[in-house]
Amino acid sequence: MTYQVQHTPAGEGIELASPDAVLTVKVDARHTDDSYEVFEVDAPRAPATPLHRTGWGKTYYVLHGRMIIQVDDDAFDLGPGSSVAIPPEALHTFTVLSPSTRFLVVSLTGAMGRFHADLHASVPGNRPFEEVTTQLQQVLGRHEVTVAGFG
Repeated sequence: MTYQVQHTPAGEGIELASPDAVLTVKVDARHTDDSYEVFEVDAPRAPATPLHRTGWGKTYYVLHGRMIIQVDDDAFDLGPGSSVAIPPEALHTFTVLSPSTRFLVVSLTGAMGRFHADLHASVPGNRPFEEVTTQLQQVLGRHEVTVAGFG
């Protein structure tokens, strides 16, 4: 195993915009031999993220705000200090209930970072969904992500 120590000061890290949040990379997979990543996510209150599946497991840990996480047929109300582990391939989504929420995501492997970096680079931000459908489908096709009822 190869590794490098990574220090990311408060308020710093690479920001990746997605349709439903801004992810700040706090620990990237290059520094963990592709074992895991850590993101700080800032999400505003908005319609729920579409139900989707990813090929990697992850854990959400809420720092501020309140959100509902749906995993398959179960819903979990998370506030500060609450967490939920989402297995690979589980159908899931989140809905922010407070004006905004900030949470950590610990993701197994480097797949989530690669997906969000591609999404950030390929799909224009602040555009109606209908205008970016083609770009979004292309990004989904390059990664282990499927969206229920899409494609």
